[in-house]
Amino acid sequence: MGSASPAASAPPPPGLLVPGGSGPRPPAGRGLLSGKVVVVTAAAGAGIGSAVARRCLDEGARVVLGDSHERRLGEIRDRLSDAYPARVWTIPCDVTDEGDVRRLTDGAVDRYGRLDVLVNNAGLGGDRQVTEMTDDEWSRVLDVTLTGTFRCTRAALRHMIAQGGGGAVVNNASVLGWRAQAGQAHYAAAKAGVMAFTRCTALEMAPHGIRVNAVAPSLAAHPFLNRVIGDDELADLAGREAFGRAAHPWEVATVVAFLASDYASYLTGEVISVSSQHP
Repeated sequence: MGSASPAASAPPPPGLLVPGGSGPRPPAGRGLLSGKVVVVTAAAGAGIGSAVARRCLDEGARVVLGDSHERRLGEIRDRLSDAYPARVWTIPCDVTDEGDVRRLTDGAVDRYGRLDVLVNNAGLGGDRQVTEMTDDEWSRVLDVTLTGTFRCTRAALRHMIAQGGGGAVVNNASVLGWRAQAGQAHYAAAKAGVMAFTRCTALEMAPHGIRVNAVAPSLAAHPFLNRVIGDDELADLAGREAFGRAAHPWEVATVVAFLASDYASYLTGEVISVSSQHP
């Protein structure tokens, strides 16, 4: 049904392999999203968003990428366009700006004629004790992570309903929506909000045949993670995982692609933990 793409055959990043083993490799695409138009927010860089973009392209989708960082967005557009000609489009988007959000979703429809899947990946973290946290720090994390998810979902759903219904929204939550971690009160509150928002929106959209689900990764390693978490803490968190390592971003992306696909036709309002962490 599909052949391995360049992304599917690439080796995993160094330092993330299972100790004593060669580590997993991304599976080949199987056409799960053939014919669908997918919008992914915060898709520049080397994290979960860009991995989701590649996986959706591997699965046959046309993909519109949004990100507030225009230079990195241009770089990933150039890389992906070489591998997937005519199936990648980018639109700068700050999810805290309602005008940007409308331009992203409207632009996807203008470019490809419809919008079938929205992946809300944009989020902002930090490490700050509650007693030291400012109002601005709290508000900024919630505005990007929770309210940004709301803004993008609202805009996408209006298009999906106007198309006659059907479609899927996949939100990027976090296991911190369930678990406690010091220094993460603002981020954990925002991600718990994403989970609740997912469940409520799923009920509202069920009559339209639109599914709304979320993934909750525990620890997915990428170059930007060190900006908010130090090496020692990262090593400690990885040691708590059953596999003794962080997830590769593509391992989260495969679950996102499943939830976006027709294989998940009876799943809505669910939060899928992408984690091997044990108590």
